[in-house]
Amino acid sequence: METIAQIPKYNLNEEDEKKLILREYRSLLKVLKIKLKPGDKNLIRTAFEMAAEAHKTMRRKSGEPYILHPIAVAKICVEEIGLGVRSTICSLLHDTVEDTDITLDDVKREFGEEITRIVDGLTKISNVIDVNASQQAENFKKILLTLTDDPRVILIKLADRLHNMRTLDSMKREKQLKIASETVYVYAPLAHRMGLYNIKTEMEDLAMKYMEPDVYKDIARKLSETKKERTRYINEFIKPIKEKVDKAELNAEIYGRPKSIHSIWNKMKKKGVEFEEVYDLFAIRVILDSPPEREKEDCWKVYSMITDEYNPSPERLRDWLSNPKSNGYEALHTTVMGAQGKWVEVQIRTRRMNEIAEKGLAAHWKYKEGTSDESRFDKWFQQIREVITNQETDSIDFLQDFKTSFLAEEIYVYTPKGDVKMLPVGSTALDFAFAIHSAIGVKTIGAKVNHKLVPISHKLHSGDQVEIITSNKQKASEDWLGFVVTSKAKGRIRDALKEEKRKVADEGRYTVQRKLEGLGVPVSQHNIDELVQWYKLPSNLDLFYQVSVKNIDLKDLKEFKVTGDRIEAPKPVKIQEPKPEYNPNQPHAPNRKDTELIIFGETSDKIVYNLANCCKPIPGDDVFGFVTTGKGLTIHRTNCPNATKLLSNYGHRVVKTKWAKNKEISFLTGIKIVGMDDVGVVNKITMLISGELKINIAALTIEAREGLFEGNIRLYVHDKEELDNLVQSLLALPGIESVERYDMEDIPS
Repeated sequence: METIAQIPKYNLNEEDEKKLILREYRSLLKVLKIKLKPGDKNLIRTAFEMAAEAHKTMRRKSGEPYILHPIAVAKICVEEIGLGVRSTICSLLHDTVEDTDITLDDVKREFGEEITRIVDGLTKISNVIDVNASQQAENFKKILLTLTDDPRVILIKLADRLHNMRTLDSMKREKQLKIASETVYVYAPLAHRMGLYNIKTEMEDLAMKYMEPDVYKDIARKLSETKKERTRYINEFIKPIKEKVDKAELNAEIYGRPKSIHSIWNKMKKKGVEFEEVYDLFAIRVILDSPPEREKEDCWKVYSMITDEYNPSPERLRDWLSNPKSNGYEALHTTVMGAQGKWVEVQIRTRRMNEIAEKGLAAHWKYKEGTSDESRFDKWFQQIREVITNQETDSIDFLQDFKTSFLAEEIYVYTPKGDVKMLPVGSTALDFAFAIHSAIGVKTIGAKVNHKLVPISHKLHSGDQVEIITSNKQKASEDWLGFVVTSKAKGRIRDALKEEKRKVADEGRYTVQRKLEGLGVPVSQHNIDELVQWYKLPSNLDLFYQVSVKNIDLKDLKEFKVTGDRIEAPKPVKIQEPKPEYNPNQPHAPNRKDTELIIFGETSDKIVYNLANCCKPIPGDDVFGFVTTGKGLTIHRTNCPNATKLLSNYGHRVVKTKWAKNKEISFLTGIKIVGMDDVGVVNKITMLISGELKINIAALTIEAREGLFEGNIRLYVHDKEELDNLVQSLLALPGIESVERYDMEDIPS
């Protein structure tokens, strides 16, 4: 769903607008042509006219007619996801029930039960956005239930989100950040899980374009500069393989494909390397024309030809032919050493496998008949259904659990009898125990993995055979939540802990009752609520539990005011907001005016703020304000490790933020320097920072090891420009290998 703008920003007259809408509608029919059966065209026409009429007074943020959005979504569904006529009708109508006077009954009258159900599912999803976080997660559960009912709902929603990402330019900055974060947090992993790799990649790239514009532009520029030399390398690499494949009379298409900007950036971050050092900027694809009975055999033949020509890296072989992913993906991946000492990733698959890789779930259905593999998706849906229906957890936990349980890659683990269990990467022996049965999970004391005894926190790998050891005396404990990743395990552990907590809390309930009766008031809901709020606890149960385990002694009760049979908590003393850190060595002591940001919200007033410890922003950083309960406004960098979670789960608390120009106050930041361990290197660094650039150092640690040194420096700078200048000056020193600003939680002290 789109946000509607009041003022058009583009200048087409009514006649030209009509022509534009018709042109887009005709191009939709064109891509649908091969799927149309008699009568379909009329149905689509009806849906188009219904939507065009309903949206006729509405505009998108860019000012163009709103109806262009549903047409574009329908086109993505057909062209890029491979859906058909019914999905086209649903795409055209996807915003009508929520945004216009059209009702579900109108849709049902015109198009029947099936289309109404999908449109209803899409309407529910639209409400996910822009609501408070727990409401969002509640709706997310509804989406997933609809998904397990009819996966087309989620496929159309992904198309809708992709089009919104492609047209994000006309949105306000804070809206761009919120939508981009949400996309990376939930929708891109969902697209991946549905097998829609191209859509997932584009979503991640577009999100990065808005969240980290400088890095994005930099990598895009470098990719375009190295394109010629990459193409030459790819052609040279392919030549001998093509000759071998032709000689074996296999029909194959072989080509190189650049990796996405987002995945290159991830590699740079993960490995701590520069763009020039990322070895696999592209992947080679071999697409075979093979009959179903020869698919596996032909793929392995080509693998053998490639490894005859180039040396493979044994640990980088991925065999998804024997064990396809649960989203249907099948292929053989290997990484080999090409010319000039460069590693090259090669993906081998057949046309059928390629269509499943490009079109995901939609193609999976097409090839599903008569295969033994059809239960993979169904198993996945079944697991989701089971978790959602038994879920009582906090909604934010639910979103997090859902991501780790269902949107992660999976491993295949065997029971002692040889049955296969699919679990997300990172699962432990305890996750496996809960996957077998909840009653086994809560009694688990250990496990045997491949016949060796391991603790319950032991991480499993694909191919492990696991036997669970239980004891009737075992009870679930709080620290279990720290090492399980599946929703099922987390949910069951929380249930068991709650049960245990209830038993302990019963004692605390009597204590609270006695104390309240001592004041002459009953144990009413109002009185309990006053206590819960006073002690800042999430629930009654927590209050009784804390009293029971003697963490709370209820001494504060004597401060409470008693009116009739009600108690009233004393008014809390107002605590002064913490100020951002500044340089105590400076002669100028900042006053309140100095620690201000310009905040664009309801008013343009300046406001006191806090700097987030997780990313230590400094003036000049791209930042957003986040309203924290009890702490006021906290400023985070948009590329902060916690940004995506905050922006996608709590978008309503985000405030557009801009630095006020002020050169008199310094901010604490940190850099890491790596270089050759040379005599006088510390002196050179400190002379440059303190002597030449006059920057105050707060702390400095240097560790030398095997000819290299690593230095961590905390220092005070006025803004990002000064920090960038410092980084460039340090890099210019002889023997300095890299200089990076800390992005991690808390700068080392």
